[in-house]
Amino acid sequence: MRSLTAILFGFVFGLGLIIAGMTDPARVLAFLDVAGAWDPTLAFVMTGAIAVAAPAFAIARRKPVAALGDPIALPDRRHIDGRLVGGAALFGLGWGLAGICPGPALVLLGNDGLSALLFVAALLAGGGIADVLLRLPHRQRT
Repeated sequence: MRSLTAILFGFVFGLGLIIAGMTDPARVLAFLDVAGAWDPTLAFVMTGAIAVAAPAFAIARRKPVAALGDPIALPDRRHIDGRLVGGAALFGLGWGLAGICPGPALVLLGNDGLSALLFVAALLAGGGIADVLLRLPHRQRT
């Protein structure tokens, strides 16, 4: 049942990304080009996503388990540190250069061939490098 649910929700999510235009790098880059030929349509997509997600997270905070019985684990850290800022900057840089972020990249694997494959390969390599770096011993700040 869990696998079927995951496939169904993954399909709906991917379909939503396609319909919203998030899988079109040119549209994403036009949205990010606020000083040039700005295309604000993805702002409406993001607003709609927030309108759906905000009540869902409010409900999830009050429930200990999901509909299929799995525990609901929401992050509770509120501290903004260098890792968070650096990760966000790298994510934004990659999104701005390629016009693709991880979710749409997976959808594009079935449609865009080589460029999506290269993006996902770079994504996995970057994740692997980050994992190695995070495992290195850190110096304590004094």
